[in-house]
Amino acid sequence: MTAERLSLDFWKFWAGQTISNLGSSFTAFALPLLVFKLTHSPVYLAAATAAYFVPYLLFGLVIGAWVDRVDRKRMMILVDLGRGLAIASIPAFDYAGILSIWWIYAVAFATACMTIAFDSGEFAAVPSLVPKDNLVTANGRIMASYQAASVAGPLLAGLLVALVRISDILVVDASTFVLSAFSLSLIARRFNTAEDDVRERPHILRDVQEGLRYVLGHPVLRNISLMMALINFVGSTTWAQLVLLGKVRLDASDARVGFLFAAGSLGVVVLGLSAGPIRKRVKFSAAALGSMMLYGLFVVALGGTTNYFLALVFWAAASGFGLFLNINTVSLRQAIVPSHLMGRVASIAGVLAWSAIPAGTLLGGAVINALGQDRVGWVHSAIGVLIFGLAVFFRLFTALGHAEHYLEEPEPQLEDRRLAPDAPDLA
Repeated sequence: MTAERLSLDFWKFWAGQTISNLGSSFTAFALPLLVFKLTHSPVYLAAATAAYFVPYLLFGLVIGAWVDRVDRKRMMILVDLGRGLAIASIPAFDYAGILSIWWIYAVAFATACMTIAFDSGEFAAVPSLVPKDNLVTANGRIMASYQAASVAGPLLAGLLVALVRISDILVVDASTFVLSAFSLSLIARRFNTAEDDVRERPHILRDVQEGLRYVLGHPVLRNISLMMALINFVGSTTWAQLVLLGKVRLDASDARVGFLFAAGSLGVVVLGLSAGPIRKRVKFSAAALGSMMLYGLFVVALGGTTNYFLALVFWAAASGFGLFLNINTVSLRQAIVPSHLMGRVASIAGVLAWSAIPAGTLLGGAVINALGQDRVGWVHSAIGVLIFGLAVFFRLFTALGHAEHYLEEPEPQLEDRRLAPDAPDLA
């Protein structure tokens, strides 16, 4: 798919979300650095990550079902405005002299609740803007452009932190949420189908049950969720403690920590732009699980080096291959899930995959705290070995090892649009 064939609505969507991602990359760099400056503790760093992901476990299923009942585009606009206000409260509280670590956790929690809804809507928006057979290419380009903004974000934030307070950097993120809301308001297309509008609405818990039955009854979707949960449980410490790794093991300045974040984003850009061409030549199993193996190997290398410039290369490669896996799994879900289930499947995937992150990051932070902060590299290398082993397991012993076979099966005609637990596979 060439750029010329993409609709104007797609480019409005792309522009708004790329700008928003630029702002979010400022926060992704500044917030853990702010927590580190306030506490100097790997446990508090882990708790900040946990606070962001706990809402997925608590509310993800219900929020996803709710998204399937509302006007998704209007909801996304309101959510963007809400996230902007929440993020802006951190520098406002800092100016007032009342900012605490607990307020940062509260903002992370509230922002995550809104992000669950936004991401569920966005999952449905992409298939409404591009054909199904080009979803991998479209998602690859979208993620690459988002991450291109994320390259610039930490670089700029790393320079700004020498001139302004760390909390001031979050103002950039708050303003880009407003721009994102404006760009969404300009899109002519709806993110709901006509079928969504006329569909009978049972109790919301029945909607949740239908979505769960769909995902858990499907061997590919079920194993993707299990695999991502295990990866996140094991691997979430790598990025939750990236600031600590940079500060303690690499002896990096604040600006150099920003460059480390930017290197990860640059790796995602390269792999994101290559996702479509690679996927057309390589089967899903080889592309996705092969990239997962490489991700693990580069995390091993990252933990083993004390050379800052080698660390930039290793983190760029690890981040790129990690997101390449995500591009393939997200595109697979979008290709097989009907519109009326999009919100639920997106949130269920998030709940099943991300529910392990709070426990994983807290465990990782506790292990580093027990071993000593100077052992943070050892922990990263051990994580890389485990990720590599998980990739081998899912390649040899689950349906993901031959997921392309499921893609060849036609979609069954289901009464009442519900999938029974023993229904035929769709992917």
